[in-house]
Amino acid sequence: MSQVNHAARNARYAAVFAGLVAALVVLTVWNINTGSEHIPVVDIVRIILFREGDATQLGIVWKLRLPRIIASALLGGGLALSGFLMQTFFGNPIAGPFVLGISSGSKLFVALTMIAALRFVSFVSSWMMVAAAFVGALIAMGFVLLAARSIRQMSMLLVAGIMISYICSAVTEFLITFAKDSDIVNLHSWSQGSFSGTKWDDVRFFAILILVCFAVVFCLSKPIGAYQMGEAYAQSMGVNVKRFRVLLILMSSLIAGCVTAFAGPISFVGIAVPHLIKMLLKTAKPILVIPASFLGGGVFCLFCDLIARTAFAPTELSISTVTALFGAPVVIAMLVRRHGGRA
Repeated sequence: MSQVNHAARNARYAAVFAGLVAALVVLTVWNINTGSEHIPVVDIVRIILFREGDATQLGIVWKLRLPRIIASALLGGGLALSGFLMQTFFGNPIAGPFVLGISSGSKLFVALTMIAALRFVSFVSSWMMVAAAFVGALIAMGFVLLAARSIRQMSMLLVAGIMISYICSAVTEFLITFAKDSDIVNLHSWSQGSFSGTKWDDVRFFAILILVCFAVVFCLSKPIGAYQMGEAYAQSMGVNVKRFRVLLILMSSLIAGCVTAFAGPISFVGIAVPHLIKMLLKTAKPILVIPASFLGGGVFCLFCDLIARTAFAPTELSISTVTALFGAPVVIAMLVRRHGGRA
């Protein structure tokens, strides 16, 4: 009987991963195919594999759509991964970079850096934006941790995180409103969340950063699994809990900061996707949940970005609006389910 159950579990895991990869491929082609310029699938294959075809279509695919698609997939996956790490750290499925104010802290410091730096230099480099976002994420996380020392109830901690988020967002909007520099005209749209305007230089930078972070987190699968069982159990398994908790904070903040630096704050991906993945896999094993969440975040953001740019074309919605539309019901259902279980 156990062998049958084991085989069934493996089949479910394989089906989930196969479904996520298939969805990623389908949504990639769909995103390339759809837009002001319709490009047939046959032409897409020729353009991507051989760089042959109509010059206009070549430019659209390689300069506009492919960088945006890669940004959606990698940054969306990173956001889901950051959410999983924060949920592990706080031991609560409602924790996430957007809800706890981490993304808003990153947004504030990126805005400050752009406004201050553009008064002295002609452009802000990618590493400056990521460094600013990382510092902002760490400071916001520091305030959340300070609140956690005084607040025992997770619900109140989440409220504190939301208040931090509102404060950071308010200060950011104030800065954007009164900024006079003409070079930051796109800062407001970025502050709402968007994958548009992604360039290949940006892709190369954040791809290395996100993939390295993913590799580090995946290598931590075993200690994360032990930590999920409780700090005492993790210590008994040889995990240095204090050092491990610091590493979780650094990884989650760096990933969330990187996403915010290049795409702005994006809501609910970090909460909804890990929950959906655990529900599909019917397990919380990090060695499975980590790669599945990364794939799931990419799929979710590719789908939401497709809706954002096509639903009311040529007007484009902010990506955070669409992710909230699809992610918020998942969070509400999760809260109702948890409350019902206690009842």
